[in-house]
Amino acid sequence: MVDGTPAIGRALAAVAALAFVTELEAATAWKATGNCRDSRAQGPYQLRSDNGQLRVAGAFNEGTRTGSFIFWRDNGVREAHVPYDDRGLRNGTVATWYDGPSDREPPRHVESAWRRGVRDGTTRTWYPDGHRRSQTEYAQGRIVTSIGWTETGDPLSDAAARELAEADEQAADADYAQRSGLVADHMPSCGTRS
Repeated sequence: MVDGTPAIGRALAAVAALAFVTELEAATAWKATGNCRDSRAQGPYQLRSDNGQLRVAGAFNEGTRTGSFIFWRDNGVREAHVPYDDRGLRNGTVATWYDGPSDREPPRHVESAWRRGVRDGTTRTWYPDGHRRSQTEYAQGRIVTSIGWTETGDPLSDAAARELAEADEQAADADYAQRSGLVADHMPSCGTRS
């Protein structure tokens, strides 16, 4: 507990404020474009909102995500970069950004090292104003150490930092699941034709 507010409460409030799929986005008419081979997505992939704005760009190999998938907000501001290996597992630095003006780099939210589909390495998070929130070391998907800070920059206790890291991990996983679902629900039409 910091300043009378449990870390988990602050983290959950941040999750509520940062939900990827809003009611407006859920109501958007999406248009996916991409190629198919043997009834599976193959090659470049794009997903656009009903106003034509590019929202997702990536690539598939034999129906499996590969390389970088980049997500943008409807105003054109980048919001996420999710790299995949050739098996469709997150692999590399996953990054998300807070919303910001379209004429400059948006504020960082999360940067997380992944290997073979699990966190492995350093994960850093920031508050919307750019101040450090947490830094957590992972080994094969498990937290090894974590340090954290309040919104005013004061250090958190080890227990509070770990609680914050666990809450941030759950929020990030929910965000990744929503992004993954958005793509899965809007694949190029690769059905067999008669």
